Amino acid sequence: MTTEVLDAVEEFDVVIIGAGISGIGAASYFSRELPGKSLLVLEGRDNIGGTWELFRYPGIRSDSDLHTFGYEFKPWRHEAAIADAPLIRDYLRETVEENHLEPLIRLRHRVVRAEWSSYEARWTLTVEAADPAGGGTVTKTIRAGWVFAATGYYRYDEGFSPQFPGRDDFEGTIVHPQHWPETLDYSGKKVVVIGSGATAITLVPAMATGPGAARHVTMLQRTPTYVLALPRVDKVALALTKVLGEERGYAVTRFKNIWLDRAVVKGLRTFPKAGRRLIRRENIKRLPKGFDVDKHFNPPYDPWDQRLCLAPDGDFFDAIKKGSATVVTDTIARFSKRGIVLSSGEELEADVIVTATGLNLQLFGGMPIVVDGRQVDIADALCYRGMLLSGIPNWAMAIGYTTSSWTLKVSLMCRYFIDLVRHMDARGCDTVVPVAPAGTERRPVMDLQAGYAKRAEKRMPKQGLEKPWRMAMSYPEDAKALRGPVADEHLEFGSRRAAAQSLGGRRATHV
Repeated sequence: MTTEVLDAVEEFDVVIIGAGISGIGAASYFSRELPGKSLLVLEGRDNIGGTWELFRYPGIRSDSDLHTFGYEFKPWRHEAAIADAPLIRDYLRETVEENHLEPLIRLRHRVVRAEWSSYEARWTLTVEAADPAGGGTVTKTIRAGWVFAATGYYRYDEGFSPQFPGRDDFEGTIVHPQHWPETLDYSGKKVVVIGSGATAITLVPAMATGPGAARHVTMLQRTPTYVLALPRVDKVALALTKVLGEERGYAVTRFKNIWLDRAVVKGLRTFPKAGRRLIRRENIKRLPKGFDVDKHFNPPYDPWDQRLCLAPDGDFFDAIKKGSATVVTDTIARFSKRGIVLSSGEELEADVIVTATGLNLQLFGGMPIVVDGRQVDIADALCYRGMLLSGIPNWAMAIGYTTSSWTLKVSLMCRYFIDLVRHMDARGCDTVVPVAPAGTERRPVMDLQAGYAKRAEKRMPKQGLEKPWRMAMSYPEDAKALRGPVADEHLEFGSRRAAAQSLGGRRATHV
């Protein structure tokens, strides 16, 4: 593989990094609301779609309803409110077509470095792109006034997979959901899925039932998870659409689900004991008589300390009830030739082991971010209004909710971003940077006890205890914060002209 460096430098007002659900949504908003700004979307993969293009494991679906996970400007038309990945990919492609975004998106363009110059008030992005003339790559330079990072929060090139003792002894197949082989045939085979998160809860019924099903699927968990059954089809949404029409019905359904979801989360967190009893009672109804619910579905933490898992139409429980799937709660001693030896001494035989053990968190694809010659450690930055980072000028990031639909927050962020850019233009400013007060108390940016969040705490930005440095995790709270006044005392605005005068024509070397 050869790499060629191109001399030509392209200039844009706004560059969006990532063409997943956040990046496509941002491009739709910005192209419509900021028509005078030049816009570009850079995507490192071969196709748009982000998460929904990367993951190809059986049954992959949303774990939020598509009336809130979808965009507010584009109604979700399919009857399934909990949708499989192919439907979501179709929805994203439709969004690109309807908003004429194709000319703005460049696939196979991976940003590997970002450098900010206060003297020029510009970002310089180093981009590795596929060479259209051959099989190598070319290195491009793209400059931008703003970067909107819609890169998600996990590593695309690797998932989290613990080093289990004896792994090399296993004579079967080991796969991670993040890298699912297209040719994997598990029909008629014994499968063990390690994990108890959303991926495992999705995989078990998908592999245990239907054409090409496994002989048997065992979900091996170290710690139980809260699992709730919800209808795959929202009958109220269908009725509202029939009565009010597509757009109004979608808007009312979206409003209903936002507040219903908020009520459930707030209720479970306010009354965790009652919530635990309610979930346990619902689990008992759906599981076989005599099933040990307190062993396999009784987490040692309160509801929403970690994200709840959804089972559309109770498919996960149905697989257990039919006997095609089993839950085992234990720890792994080692892998063996035939499967997995548990700490209890029991051996789970397997032909296929799926390590649904989670994600590795990583912001911005792990690229170096340099501000005036000094590389920034994003772990030292504080999140401002959940989307800007202290000490990093003209850089926004799209991080959605962990207790609600991801896209709800992204839509609010995009609206604030548009208002901020307009505010700066009206005042002749070309630079803005959040500055946190000295001594601001810090805590992890992700308010979850999940393993992936705890493992990445030291590498992620922080949040404060008070607004605007606290990460709100509810749409109603964010709607007030991000639709209120654009500027406050925590934002420092500037212009290239003022910077040039203060530096006497010299380039800045530090912030």
